[in-house]
Amino acid sequence: MEAQSLPAALALVAGGGVGLSPERRAALGASLPLVQRDYRFERVWFWGCIQGLRGAYYIAEGLGPDRAAPRCRLYSLNCLDWSLLTPATKEMLALAEQVKGRFQGDPSFEYNLSEINAEAAARLMESGKEPVMKEEARLIATIEQIDREVGIVPRGAFVKTPLGSVHENRHFEGLSLVEAKKLSSYFHFTEPVNLKNKTLLEKANLDPSIDFLDSLEHDIPRGSWSIQLEKGGTVVVLRSLLWLGLTFYHVPMTKQFGYVYFGTGEKNLDLPFML
Repeated sequence: MEAQSLPAALALVAGGGVGLSPERRAALGASLPLVQRDYRFERVWFWGCIQGLRGAYYIAEGLGPDRAAPRCRLYSLNCLDWSLLTPATKEMLALAEQVKGRFQGDPSFEYNLSEINAEAAARLMESGKEPVMKEEARLIATIEQIDREVGIVPRGAFVKTPLGSVHENRHFEGLSLVEAKKLSSYFHFTEPVNLKNKTLLEKANLDPSIDFLDSLEHDIPRGSWSIQLEKGGTVVVLRSLLWLGLTFYHVPMTKQFGYVYFGTGEKNLDLPFML
């Protein structure tokens, strides 16, 4: 969600019981504009918070002119001092899937992979690396995973230019209330996968400048999203059941939308058996 409109946006997703204390909100209001200035970002989004056993990680994302370009991510333990995170690698993502359980809240904490997965530890030792994974690397991989799987935007909020870059659609005035209740009106804000597998007949009715992302209607498992109307039917709220704690909001007929994550950073692997 936009850092500039953070207090109002947090009020719209507060129906799920998530939020920040007045002290944290004041700290973010003071520090995020400085992050935007110092790192020369065009926009700064407050991504959310991953709660650990001994502390919490507060995450922010910096965006450049091309909204589809890889985002710079930063984390803070106190909402004032921010540290830049390195981009996620395939190795990080693979190792993070092996680690189970809660985050500790200490970026320097090391997970011993030989106790978790002997095969993965053996492969690391063969390549001359220690069979350990720092919590900071797990944090990077978890944020990337959540953004890929449940980071969403409304249809039409972004447009793709003929040169391939993605920008905010200045003509986007929000979804109608009828459209806002449909999963097909929301897209994953990441590299499309299902779109490439569609036939030419299926692509015939799509607008290439707007429909360049995967929609939520074909997400697996089916039923992994909850759609609700809140604030007297004036706000549409989507909650992910796959990553519990991810909340998306959109005020129909306005440009107000965004998502935030408040959770433990653990994927709900039992979801297929719960539906």
